[in-house]
Amino acid sequence: MTTMVKDETNVIPFVPNSSFYFSHGVQAFQKRSFDLAVRWLKKAIEINENEPLYKCQLSVVYTEVGSYHAANQLLTDVLRDQGDDYPDCYYLMANNYAHLGLFKDAKRYLETYMEKDEDGEFRNAAEQLKEMLDSIETEDEEEFQFDEEDELLVYQETVHYHLEHHEWREAIALLEEMMELFPGFPLTNHQYAYALFHTGEHESAIEMERAWLEESPEDIHCHINLVTFYVEANQFELMKHHMNQLKNVYPMHEEQQLSVAVALTRAGEYMEAVRRFRQLGKKAVKNRYQYLKWYSIASFYAGDPYKSEELWHKGVTRFPDLTHSDGPWITG
Repeated sequence: MTTMVKDETNVIPFVPNSSFYFSHGVQAFQKRSFDLAVRWLKKAIEINENEPLYKCQLSVVYTEVGSYHAANQLLTDVLRDQGDDYPDCYYLMANNYAHLGLFKDAKRYLETYMEKDEDGEFRNAAEQLKEMLDSIETEDEEEFQFDEEDELLVYQETVHYHLEHHEWREAIALLEEMMELFPGFPLTNHQYAYALFHTGEHESAIEMERAWLEESPEDIHCHINLVTFYVEANQFELMKHHMNQLKNVYPMHEEQQLSVAVALTRAGEYMEAVRRFRQLGKKAVKNRYQYLKWYSIASFYAGDPYKSEELWHKGVTRFPDLTHSDGPWITG
């Protein structure tokens, strides 16, 4: 009998390159699947970090979702590495600064773009932006400039985006800026500790929270972070005290209510967590990654698999990165 041996020498394995990921990122962007576009484009940059076009396209996605600081960080990198070979970056940065309400910076970058690229792709858009900026100059500047609270809100939204997408280094860079600009805003410190913990600096993050807790024993953010840190470090005995503190706290602000519900879920207090999730009313909070993921997990372990699957499906649709995680019904 003749034995047939399969010749596999002609099989050419498919190894996706940076162009493959970039093209998929552009397609996702055109379909307005922005989270998926970010994922594909970041893969392209990981493979070929020297291709400026990839960073420019990712900056456009960040602009579309309102992460203007993140967009400008990428564009600054391109200008640093490529000099004036990519003058479009100046227009894109001007547009981002205009969205942030930083009109002087916007005008400065816009003038640079119009000087360096007289017949550029964004010439018409640049003329329109210039008209808008010129009209603002003729009005009372205080009426149009974002005040400190508005600027803080812009920073916060961008930080939220990075934290929800586990972009710890990007979040840390912004948070360091915020701690200089808004030293009286305590949440920034706790977000910084949270991001630091997830870069592997576990002891430093825990020590920060312990020190702040000694100064303010009732600080809810300290207890939330320490529950999270101790659960992830499998130090459940150390976690219990902070979990019990949270069970007796009912904050007024919905962002804090969400954070408490998530921490209770992490701690295994599923029934109490579900009760807290149900009390949340604002649409903006209900569309967050944290809400959809952790409410799904809490619902499953609280005995409501149908609600769990409904939330998980909504989460995967809105945040494609969630597909990398198994649903709570998957064990082992």
